[in-house]
Amino acid sequence: MSVELPASQWVDLDGPVHWIDFGGPDDGPLLVCVHGLGGSHVNWAAVAPDLARTCRVVALDLAGFGHTPGAGRSTSVQANARLVVRFLEEVAGAPAVLVGNSMGGLISNLVAAQRPDLVAGLVLVDPALPVSLRAKPDPLTTGMFAAYFTPGLGKAVIAGRKRVRTAEQLAMDTLRLCCVDPSRVPKAVLREHIHLAKTRKQYAEMEAEFVTATRSLVWLLARRRAHTAMLRRYTGPVLLIHGDRDRLVSIASAREAAKANPAWRFEVAHDIGHVPQLEAPDWTRDVVLDWLATDGVSAADAARGAAQSPQLRSGRGAVQ
Repeated sequence: MSVELPASQWVDLDGPVHWIDFGGPDDGPLLVCVHGLGGSHVNWAAVAPDLARTCRVVALDLAGFGHTPGAGRSTSVQANARLVVRFLEEVAGAPAVLVGNSMGGLISNLVAAQRPDLVAGLVLVDPALPVSLRAKPDPLTTGMFAAYFTPGLGKAVIAGRKRVRTAEQLAMDTLRLCCVDPSRVPKAVLREHIHLAKTRKQYAEMEAEFVTATRSLVWLLARRRAHTAMLRRYTGPVLLIHGDRDRLVSIASAREAAKANPAWRFEVAHDIGHVPQLEAPDWTRDVVLDWLATDGVSAADAARGAAQSPQLRSGRGAVQ
């Protein structure tokens, strides 16, 4: 697989926001991809080019992640949900199908609950969910999040790793945590992750902004009843995809969310971790396209007009 990421584009939403346009037909349904904690637009590079054959696909970097600096803005989940709302209103167009992974899934749920007029449908890829009481905690994940809540320790841990680990090692550390088998990630996409990791090593505010996002994420998920009510507030079509070997968000949590929302379509990626769009891109593509043609056809139809947004028509990226 070869991949050439589209040219970077920027918009001012109370500060610079980086985004890319994977292209696709103007009359195709608009998919807006929202990455997870520690992620970026690159997280969609393995699946977006194929989706863009029939859909219009764009991806943004949330504040504090990828190429988008915090620039004095909060990098909390709530603040980034507001950023996504503005991105839909002022750049991408709406209504759109939000495709959110991990923290990006939680942000997509927040946007859908608060502004359903902007959301034609949801594709939730291993979204951040409350911890299932039936799941056995993963020691590494538990220890990692505990460190982020210890005053001063979270930033120190991230800064320390950045000092002693190369960009290649940092990228692989993340993929080992998120994937069952990192070698499944296409090599060209891995190279893009490493390139971005090299760039972000020079970003001075990375540690503080990451900790802010992490703490807000955990606090939101700790309010289990409020989270459950939020999921029920959005009544549009929803596709929930989840890897059954996800170490960060257990499959038990996904099963509970699917059971509580029986109108959703629920698909399990077998022997796959937290990022099916990277570890099983062909499977992910097929499931998303099938949903858009069946259970999510109303979402696809509603999102077709959004791709006529003047911002999207003004420039396209190149994908090979």
